[in-house]
Amino acid sequence: MTHIHETALVDTKAQLDDSVTVGPYCVIGADVTLGANVTLITHAVVEGLTTIGESTTIYPFASIGHRPQDLKYKGEPSALVIGCNNTIREYVTMNPGTEGGGMVTKVGDNSLFMMGSHVAHDCQLGDGIIMANNATLAGHVEVGDYAILGGLSAVHQFVRVGRYAMIGGMSGVEGDVIPYGSIMGNRAILSGLNIIGLKRHGFPRDDIHDLRTAYRLLFAREGTLCERVEDVAETYKDSEPVMEIVSFIRRDSSRAVIQPEIEHAA
Repeated sequence: MTHIHETALVDTKAQLDDSVTVGPYCVIGADVTLGANVTLITHAVVEGLTTIGESTTIYPFASIGHRPQDLKYKGEPSALVIGCNNTIREYVTMNPGTEGGGMVTKVGDNSLFMMGSHVAHDCQLGDGIIMANNATLAGHVEVGDYAILGGLSAVHQFVRVGRYAMIGGMSGVEGDVIPYGSIMGNRAILSGLNIIGLKRHGFPRDDIHDLRTAYRLLFAREGTLCERVEDVAETYKDSEPVMEIVSFIRRDSSRAVIQPEIEHAA
């Protein structure tokens, strides 16, 4: 049966699976849905139109689903949807969407949100993401699967972070980060590929080789980025990870792609 501590405040309209555990002094609002084996350890607050998938654990003083930190928000019934098997540590904040961003903030499965990290309104997050302590996402940010955001990093609104990308600690990210890319600095520059991450995730040696050589071509001195993208697309049309980067760069975006400094391009 559902285990709810006697000091917790759970609205009678909230939908809780029978296997949910709600610890001392937690607060759960009327429009909240908690899946199987969700655990709120203590002093966590979940409000708004928030759905949390099974086996997600929320640690003390996290604030999940409260109204967006957006002056344009006028109380529209927007949602926050969190997937399964996520770990949400102390003081994490996640906000629902807004009318200007599709009305929903989405968080995938199997991710770790360390202490003080923030997911703003209308963000769209994939699976297996790690946000280290006090890493923050502004509104409308997209983060691909298995990306890592280092501690105290900050991502500007409407930025896209590609799959398997690595953002170094204390980086200020104003532009789009290519899949498999590694960036660092304030303001952040592209410093290479996330080779360690690729190896950890079992990418074949041939794929890593293709990514290395394609990277050098994409960010060489000669020609424009558009011209280099077309050359790489033709040369590596049979390489799925390289073509993922090509598609990412070609996609319309309100932010420019972050590139290396000239001396790092080779």
